[in-house]
Amino acid sequence: MKNRNRAKISTKWIAILCIFSFALGMLFSNRVWTPPESDGRNIFGRRQTQERVLPSVSDDCETKNSQKEEMMGEFNKAQVAIQSLDDSIAKSQSELPSTKDPLIPRITEEVPSLRTDSGGSGTRKKTFMVIGINTAFSSRKRRDSIRETWMPQGAKLHRLEQEKGIIVRFMIGHSAISNSILDRAIDSEDAQHNDILRLDHVEGYHELTAKTKAFFSLAVAKWDAEFYVKIDDDVHVNLGTLAATLARHRLKPRVYIGCMKSGPVLYQKSVKYHEPEFWKFGETGNKYFRHATGQIYAISKELATYVANNRPILHKYANEDVSLGAWLIGLEVEHIDDRNLCCGTPPECEWKAQAGNVCVASFDWSCSGICKSVERIKQVHAKCSESPATLWGALI
Repeated sequence: MKNRNRAKISTKWIAILCIFSFALGMLFSNRVWTPPESDGRNIFGRRQTQERVLPSVSDDCETKNSQKEEMMGEFNKAQVAIQSLDDSIAKSQSELPSTKDPLIPRITEEVPSLRTDSGGSGTRKKTFMVIGINTAFSSRKRRDSIRETWMPQGAKLHRLEQEKGIIVRFMIGHSAISNSILDRAIDSEDAQHNDILRLDHVEGYHELTAKTKAFFSLAVAKWDAEFYVKIDDDVHVNLGTLAATLARHRLKPRVYIGCMKSGPVLYQKSVKYHEPEFWKFGETGNKYFRHATGQIYAISKELATYVANNRPILHKYANEDVSLGAWLIGLEVEHIDDRNLCCGTPPECEWKAQAGNVCVASFDWSCSGICKSVERIKQVHAKCSESPATLWGALI
């Protein structure tokens, strides 16, 4: 009986053991062969990411290709526009006149040339000095007295310009009335002597400063000179001595040559040389700064060009010589005080001539020129003039 019970128990436990083993095997095989859920999720996520990335890259490539095509299109349009513009320019150039043709007439070419510069391309006449003799409509007799004494005439005047580069002209403006009898008289006189320089200036007693500006402006425009000289028409001048005097200073860039003075500033309205702007010069009774007396003075090319270029803004004082001194006193200029430019009339200039020291210019201080110059200039010339060889033999 006991043995039969043991057999039943053993058979029962064996069955239980088998069922347990089978369950344990199933559990074990699931853990070993079934991939973890998280791994499955990661793989799925990576696939999704790849799927998202691939279309994005593809879209970028398509976008870039589209942009590239657009850029190539714009580039081709620009090339066509540039080519069209080049064709238009070429056509316009072919229709324009040649640059060798004179489009604008040159005023300076109307003036006959004396000497050209070293390059031969200048339009102004190259010369040594230009002399402007200040004169008025009423001064025909003064002009004739100068023509009869120290100023060469006709062929000699032309020779002086050709050989020595010395230009001498009476300078005068116009009357307030166009083509007046005064202007016609000057035109007739110039046709006879060919020695008058007409200025863009209306003549007037109190307009000498403006006239001086006009002279330098026109002279600089017409002649490329080393020196520009202003002289009054009642002064005696030795041209050869003047040329030799200026030649000593030709290597200096900015020179202002004359008889330097410093007279009182005349504030009284009743006097001849009254200065309305006397208050600008300090206290009553003060003197002007040093400046060359107005009977004769010379300035070098750079200074004459400065006056010409700044003509509209250079202030005009009552007296022309003071005005010029004011224009130059603020510049880097060498003032040369040469007393040979302001000798007295005989006997002073006569004594100097006999001593071998010929004067450049002679006049009477009391008259601001030669007193009664029409009657006396011949006497001064006879006593104080240089020899003809001085002018024609001058080394300029």
